[in-house]
Amino acid sequence: MKLQRKTRRALALGALAVSGALALTACGSDDTGNGNGGDASASAQAGNVKCEDAKGQLQASGSSAQKNAIDAWVKQYVAACKGVQINYNPTGSGAGITAFTQGQTAFAGSDSALKPEEIEASKKICSGGQGIDLPMVGGPIAIGFNVTGVDTLVLDAPTLAQIFDNKITNWNDEAIAKLNPDAKLPDQKIQAFHRSDESGTTDNFTKYLKAAAPDDWKYEGGKSWEAKGGQSAQGSSGLAQQVKQTPGSISYFELSYAKDGVKTVDIKTEAAEPVKATVDNATAAIGAAKVVGTGSDLALELDYTPQADGAYPLVLVTYEIVCDKGNKADTLPATKSFLNYIASEDGQGLLADAGYAPMPTEIITKVRETISNLA
Repeated sequence: MKLQRKTRRALALGALAVSGALALTACGSDDTGNGNGGDASASAQAGNVKCEDAKGQLQASGSSAQKNAIDAWVKQYVAACKGVQINYNPTGSGAGITAFTQGQTAFAGSDSALKPEEIEASKKICSGGQGIDLPMVGGPIAIGFNVTGVDTLVLDAPTLAQIFDNKITNWNDEAIAKLNPDAKLPDQKIQAFHRSDESGTTDNFTKYLKAAAPDDWKYEGGKSWEAKGGQSAQGSSGLAQQVKQTPGSISYFELSYAKDGVKTVDIKTEAAEPVKATVDNATAAIGAAKVVGTGSDLALELDYTPQADGAYPLVLVTYEIVCDKGNKADTLPATKSFLNYIASEDGQGLLADAGYAPMPTEIITKVRETISNLA
């Protein structure tokens, strides 16, 4: 079991180095076993994939937050289903939904559920059906920081709102010092970075600020950044890179991008102690989510102001968006096969090692049932 977990971690971490559009195909029998223990474990994982009639190319795009999970999933999937090539382009949630509703992709990844107008647009390419939300990946949105001489930092929603609205501009500000009485905060300008592209991560981050700090965050929210000031970068990887290389910086991105020494903020909530950005703490919050979609749509309502100890308030759920009916005949077998795998126990089992939270049992069970009925 330990060997398998280490192999899974290696697969996930190896996938982190992949950038841009992903195009992975199986390269032959040597990929899945040559007597090596790690390869044997990967072969066992791939052996649990049900390829069915899957074949050809599968185009998908959207959420950059889930890219590291997609990388790990695709590596396993194509090792088993050698007749399938999967191309996932992490263009951002907004661009992914647009590509889907224009019929350019078999499915999209989005960190926000479909809006009514997007569902309506999807009916044009989902013959006799519509686009639906399948919650597949969870996790905390980490607040990464690079403050000279500071290793541990506590912030709350009002302070974060003021930082990202350019109201608090220096790291030794009284509001930050009050939350960090033992820290040696430098006289250093704050460099706040936000997404330049339409992003479900931005949508969830601003929903949190609006819910937890309504007096300090007056913007409507959505996939596009609305506040004034600050600097921008493309994708979650772009924000993480800016934090890593820019002294005085702070930004938001999915936890799996907080690597290579990037420190993350502990968030003060109504609980007794500040909460760290961890998979387990995010799972505690996601477990309280409610399904608010109708029919086969499984859109969730998240609680951004949890009071329970250890519940991390800043979470997102990434949905795979697909037609419930009217999928293209040439891509439907591969779409169902791949989605079935990533929703399976094995697929969800890869998430924790890659820095993500698997979906709670009650939710993922509904997802599996919905996938089996795709047509």
